[in-house]
Amino acid sequence: MAGLPEVTLADLASFRPATPQLTGEPAGFGVVGMPTNLVGAASEQRLSGTLLGWDVTVRFVPAEFVFSHGDGTSATTTTGGASWARLAQAQFTPTATSHVYGERGTYPVSVTVRYAASVDFGTGLWLPVDGFVTAASGDYDVRVVEVRTALVDETCRENPSGPGC
Repeated sequence: MAGLPEVTLADLASFRPATPQLTGEPAGFGVVGMPTNLVGAASEQRLSGTLLGWDVTVRFVPAEFVFSHGDGTSATTTTGGASWARLAQAQFTPTATSHVYGERGTYPVSVTVRYAASVDFGTGLWLPVDGFVTAASGDYDVRVVEVRTALVDETCRENPSGPGC
């Protein structure tokens, strides 16, 4: 728009989106060889302030979620994911943001959200800013364990000394 300054990512240094939240299912642990569901939460944010001498509103819209699994792998998605219940899926089923760990251990998982930014100089028109502004969660530790099961003819309540009880 004529007369308005061109805005770069460097110009937005004083405008920062909130830190995304990260949770997992099951809460805080996973099972070797089975999907651990990771859920990153971030939403559109609007911040008002002064930029290049103008009163503005800066809008940040989540564009990508980069999940670092703590085992040397990562995955980039366009969604932060959702709980198994919200997806109407059974526990330990794959989701768009789940990860399968191959070994026992404790893994520091994190999510970095890449936000698309735009600026409104009070005209009601959003002008996009090239590139992404990022915000990262802190580490969310996932303790991965092995599970062994046994077929039994009675439940542990029926036979407390049975296999696996």
